[in-house]
Amino acid sequence: MERLVTTAQAAQILGLSLQGVHYRIKHNQLKSLKKSGKTYVYISDHVETKEEPKVEIQESPNETLREVIEVKNEQIVLLKKNIKWMKKQYGSEISRLEKNQKRIIGVFNREIELLQSAFNEMRSVYKQPILPKAEAEEKFISLQAFSLYLKKNNKSEKEIKLIILKAIQNRDDRFIYNKKDKKLLIINSDFSDLI
Repeated sequence: MERLVTTAQAAQILGLSLQGVHYRIKHNQLKSLKKSGKTYVYISDHVETKEEPKVEIQESPNETLREVIEVKNEQIVLLKKNIKWMKKQYGSEISRLEKNQKRIIGVFNREIELLQSAFNEMRSVYKQPILPKAEAEEKFISLQAFSLYLKKNNKSEKEIKLIILKAIQNRDDRFIYNKKDKKLLIINSDFSDLI
């Protein structure tokens, strides 16, 4: 027949430390049961309670102190090893992150270069002057050349006049109107936004 006892009672009955009982529970050497947050152990009725004989050992205070110092020194050595290992891990992680950062920056720089070249290519394709190349080198174009360009893009005379008036009113830099002389200068540029 088996009875259910606490881990502390099991340790006393079996003559083990509390850690020894927990070790045996963990490795399935003792049957246990958890009930409302506490662990209980099954013990056979025929197992006799083992009480440790109480032997008083007279230790000198110096010996006890020496043992405490030895344990402390062992812990210091372990902690130093842990710190050394953690520093090494920290250093390798920082190194890995820096390499990744450089790689990502390199990828972004290549993407920016590609986008810039694509932008420049598109700009050269779509920003064509109105006049042929030989005449495009001139800074200004005539009103007649401007009107021809808009007529090719299906604009009527009335629409052309409205476009010019709005551009002057909106102070479009491509249209320079002298009120005194009543003259209009048109800078040779891209007029695709007016179509």
